[in-house]
Amino acid sequence: MKKIFILLTVVFAMLLTACGGKTEETKEVKAETPLNVGIVLSTGGLGDKSFNDSAYRGLTMAEEELGIKFKYVEPASPSEDMQFLREFAENNYDLVVGVGFLMKDSVETVAKEHPNVKFAIIDEVIDAPNVTSLVFAEDEGSFLVGALAAMMTKTDTVGFVGGMEVPLIQKFESGYVQGAKYINPDIKVTTLYTSGPNPFNDPVRGKENAIAEYNQGADVIFHAAGGTGTGVIEGAKAMGIYAIGVDSDQDYVAPGTVLTSMIKNVDQAVFATVKDVKEGTFKTGVNRFGVANNGVGISKLEYTKDIIGEKNIQKLEEIKQGIIDGSIKLK
Repeated sequence: MKKIFILLTVVFAMLLTACGGKTEETKEVKAETPLNVGIVLSTGGLGDKSFNDSAYRGLTMAEEELGIKFKYVEPASPSEDMQFLREFAENNYDLVVGVGFLMKDSVETVAKEHPNVKFAIIDEVIDAPNVTSLVFAEDEGSFLVGALAAMMTKTDTVGFVGGMEVPLIQKFESGYVQGAKYINPDIKVTTLYTSGPNPFNDPVRGKENAIAEYNQGADVIFHAAGGTGTGVIEGAKAMGIYAIGVDSDQDYVAPGTVLTSMIKNVDQAVFATVKDVKEGTFKTGVNRFGVANNGVGISKLEYTKDIIGEKNIQKLEEIKQGIIDGSIKLK
């Protein structure tokens, strides 16, 4: 009888298991849908070693650290900007980024058409309830490299090569001139802007401009010209003078020739914006990045610390602090 009881107990337990009698419930875990970001790059696209590359780098950082997905497009001309922005918006991307001041009208139009889509524009200000404007104090960073150029020149003449002659690029020029004159009020600053259909993607013209300024006595030349600047650096190297890079760290392009680079941390601004969208803290209006919040600055001087010297590097740090505390005021 005892054996029969034990057998019935085992059979009953097996039946309970077969019928799903469990003491713990299995909960289905749904994977989080990744954030989708679309970015329309400025004329010149990837490989400019400057502005576009920095914006793209911000999204690769977000992909690695935040698990987002992104798609980028490289318009052949500004006339294609609106089409690409609209495609991203119509496909319900969580964030659409327009790179560069030339995209202002296009972003403004498409953002109005798609009020439920979040947009970001770099280097311009758009007053709209679904747009964040990422702007930089280019004049502050340019002041620093202008001061360094004045410390390093042997001819008391330094140069500036701009892309398109518009207020944004003139802001680079203004800061550079002010920085140079802060060190030497009598210094000469030569300036050339890049004419032609591709002012930000014309290395040949960039090299020609650098040579022209060299012929005027400049032995340190700062460019704010995107892809055109690669020609400026090439020209400086050929003539045995210094160049100063822009936007991204371009010191590696010609080690020893590129004295430093005026870093514009577009990558950090893009990353921060994506993070805000992911965390539900997206902020519209103007977000300004300057020396004080590491929005702009200079490169790490990987190849030129010994050339520049500790005394000049310390002077640059003092100038930086002066900009931050307001004792040095830019016009």
